[in-house]
Amino acid sequence: MAAIIRRDGVRSFVLFTVGGMGLALPLDSVLEILRPPALVPIPLGPPSLEGLARRRGAVLPVIGLRRVLGLAGAGAGEGGAGDGETKAARLLILRHNGQPVGLLVDRVSGLSAVDEGRIADSATAPDPSIDADLLAGAILAGDGAAGDGALILDPGPLIERQFADLGRGPAGSADFSAAPQPKTVAAVSQDEEQLVVLTVAEQEFALPVAAVREVVPVPETVIRVPRARPHLLGMMTLRDALLPLVGLRELFGLDAALDATADRGLGKVAVLRTAEGLVGVAVEDVREILRVPRERIDPVPPLMAREAEFEDMDGIARLDGGARLIPVLSAERLFRHGAGSGVGVGIHAQGREGEAAVATEAEAERAEAFVVFRLAGAEYGLPVAAVQEVLRQPDAVTPLPNAPDFVSGVTTLRGGVLPLVALRRMLRLPDGRESGGDRSRVVVIAAGAARAGLLVDGMAGIVRIPDGAIGPAPVVSQAQHRLIRRIGALESAAERRMILLMDPAELLDMDQLADLLATV
Repeated sequence: MAAIIRRDGVRSFVLFTVGGMGLALPLDSVLEILRPPALVPIPLGPPSLEGLARRRGAVLPVIGLRRVLGLAGAGAGEGGAGDGETKAARLLILRHNGQPVGLLVDRVSGLSAVDEGRIADSATAPDPSIDADLLAGAILAGDGAAGDGALILDPGPLIERQFADLGRGPAGSADFSAAPQPKTVAAVSQDEEQLVVLTVAEQEFALPVAAVREVVPVPETVIRVPRARPHLLGMMTLRDALLPLVGLRELFGLDAALDATADRGLGKVAVLRTAEGLVGVAVEDVREILRVPRERIDPVPPLMAREAEFEDMDGIARLDGGARLIPVLSAERLFRHGAGSGVGVGIHAQGREGEAAVATEAEAERAEAFVVFRLAGAEYGLPVAAVQEVLRQPDAVTPLPNAPDFVSGVTTLRGGVLPLVALRRMLRLPDGRESGGDRSRVVVIAAGAARAGLLVDGMAGIVRIPDGAIGPAPVVSQAQHRLIRRIGALESAAERRMILLMDPAELLDMDQLADLLATV
């Protein structure tokens, strides 16, 4: 039975309701009571798990008490309650085995000091619909805040039961912080170039992955610079550092008549490393990450190479048998293209802000780069080193007999066979966009000699996450513990993101995964 604060024959409780039922928790078991923050769904958890929340630098699992108690409707955080109840919903933060856990309730009634004479044990609780093992007793009807009575929950057994799966295997008991480091992944071959493919004015361009620090959404606010050239769209902030924002469309003169403030269809900013510091380049989309053999990247034809307008090109990638040509840009020479026109980007134009950008770049060296993709409303990340390329979904997929249910089939990639993994199915998520659509992609990962293509809903970009922003993922099941071991939490004035970081080596261990997922 949970400990209860006692003073002179009086016990203290937090009183709340779930589905109209009056419930209570011992006051000393509740660390905080707050409005529910935005929750990030995490797959392969128990049915009662609403998602993950971030509080005071820690990531904690949130359990919906409606689900635990089998009451009608989803948790208040998912709109299962009415609008009034949703606004009144609260998150109770408890500590279990040294780790914070959130309980989502419909409404908090208040705090109450209850005479011991009004406390009954769980065996005589008035509501038989709740398992007596989850109860520490009952407050009998009387006067005061708990006048109608309430069932006293025992938080220990209640939380342990939600994560009972953890006690059946090597993941151990419900320790929400265990997070081994990911296994070694395959390196990029010296005979290949890893390229990020960007689209501008419906044309494709590429930049070496090594030159791209990260790819982020276009910020809501861009500070315009007076009397600036059309391609210098202004200044933007990236995690509290200022950097210039250049429009690649304007820089190349692909649509010079279009005003930079109009709806340009821009969706991404590629943050480039240059000798002068960080520069943001606005593009319409980031479509793919490709590993291209160097022999398929031709030099710029001599007639064009003599022209100053083409000095920002390192070469031209020939794909699909020459049917697809992609100019490969040089991050260092890219801004010389408009230097005579006063591009003026970099630390020389930024002054004190430029020094801050250089400092930020130095700090960024203590960070990891991830390819981030979307799946069922959440963001997932894989180490850039583990991602060979990101492709459009193939037109033809060959079924693979006797394969695990999450393997959609196989396709060919440069003469080799590539198994395709339906990531939604693997993670037990509802069917959705990964089966098709213009933005659906195949993320090709490798670890050692093994490789596979992951079917995802779409790309979010490349993100560098500081080491200090990466922490262990709460362990909510053995299968989740194998696949999602860390979480990247980015918080600034401009963004709040929680990225679920996957282990590529574990994703490729399909035989063991199939056995483990059979228990979910």
